[in-house]
Amino acid sequence: MAQATPVEEHREQLKLFARLLKPHLAGLDASLRRRKAGPRELKSLALVTPGAAARMLSSGRPVGDFYEQVAYNSRRLAKLNVSPAQVTDALREYDREIDLLLAKRYPGQQAALHSARQQLHFRSLLTVNSAYYQVREAETQAFYGLLRAEMDATGLDDLLHRFILILTRTFRAQSGRLIPLTGQPPIAAHLLKRLARPRYIAGGSPAEKLILDSAMRGVHKSYWSLPFFSEQRLAGLIQFGFRTAYRWLPRELDLLNGFAEQCLRAAESARLNQELAAREEQVRALAGHLMQAEEEERRRFSREIHDEAGQSLLFLRLQLEMLEKCAPPSLQPRLADARSVAEQIIAEMRRIIAALSPSVVEELGLVAAIRHLSARFRKLHAVKLRLRLSPYRVRLPRETETALYRVVQECYQNIARHSTASHVNLSLRSTDKEVELNVEDDGAGFDVNSAVAQLKSFGLKGMRERVAQLGGRLEIRSSPGHGAAIFLRIPIPGETH
Repeated sequence: MAQATPVEEHREQLKLFARLLKPHLAGLDASLRRRKAGPRELKSLALVTPGAAARMLSSGRPVGDFYEQVAYNSRRLAKLNVSPAQVTDALREYDREIDLLLAKRYPGQQAALHSARQQLHFRSLLTVNSAYYQVREAETQAFYGLLRAEMDATGLDDLLHRFILILTRTFRAQSGRLIPLTGQPPIAAHLLKRLARPRYIAGGSPAEKLILDSAMRGVHKSYWSLPFFSEQRLAGLIQFGFRTAYRWLPRELDLLNGFAEQCLRAAESARLNQELAAREEQVRALAGHLMQAEEEERRRFSREIHDEAGQSLLFLRLQLEMLEKCAPPSLQPRLADARSVAEQIIAEMRRIIAALSPSVVEELGLVAAIRHLSARFRKLHAVKLRLRLSPYRVRLPRETETALYRVVQECYQNIARHSTASHVNLSLRSTDKEVELNVEDDGAGFDVNSAVAQLKSFGLKGMRERVAQLGGRLEIRSSPGHGAAIFLRIPIPGETH
């Protein structure tokens, strides 16, 4: 006759254990009810005991079904805030009752059942602890997911969408909504009063009207509605729908309150960031408008100087030249000096007109304008200036060309006033996506942060603002004694990025 395997022997021991315990299960469960615990806690505890295993085995079900039952009810116990230590203590007390029972009724069977009972107890405790770990791990992942959503969200709507997806998955709901009450149509006062506390709502009941989303209402067996508050004011709701009649457990409610508080802080932060971004955009638009108005005013001044004062000075120079030719020899030197002064004033006036309104940019383009500006810079300052100007395929918008010209103009002015540079390199080129301008010098340099922080540092701030208005990037690199470099990138409108 073949000898039984360890697995078969263990199975037979469990069957014997179940047969012996079956008549006494009511008394064993009564001993469990002496513990100080609520009815839901006692019900779940009863389903993880050896007595529960004996019931299953007696009905012909495999022991694996019992361990699945232990896992499920251990998760419930975790959500009921019953600790693994409390579950272990309850199982030990239950085992002591079994020891007393076997010693009194079946003294000859204790040794035969020892191995099976020990393995059943060990695997039950292992399943209990594993289930608690799963619950805590899921909670941790949910909190981590909310933090990650807060960092990755592109705006308030995206943030709320990410949050509700995480919460719906965490609580295994079939649908969920996160509803901020700010900016929503007003809700009747009597409904707000009922929504201001956590509510379990049975599907089909009159209270189902408290589910604010009509797409959720009427399609689930049960609902949760959880309020969240800001400064003691009802700020919004989290509502879930379930396919079964599922009431929350204490741990779930605690988590929901924590999640709601985290969601509220993140949503308020996102809303404030949106409002700040909108105001910054308004300020930026205003700054752009002011810059355009400034350029228009510069053009108006330059036209008036050219058309009025400039023409008058040209007429004066012509008259002085004519007087010089027909004047007595004794007056000619003095008239020549006066004519020379008039010519100097005309030259200076043309320089001022060119600075006020770079008409050469509009007439000949940015490259020619920079060459013209650079030629004047070389003439006035003893600096070796190297230009690398690559023509681009099409004319840039006037605003872009004007901004680039102004940046070059500001760079030359700063080099002339502050840097004492001997060499300057300027390059301008365009790609399919953007136009690039680089200006470098070997001058005295400066501390960038200190320079930008100065209240009267309008030049550097003005360059950055002009570039930012066009969606570009401007980088300033410098340090005392090591020269300075300006790197500018502005996207070309209409190009594919």
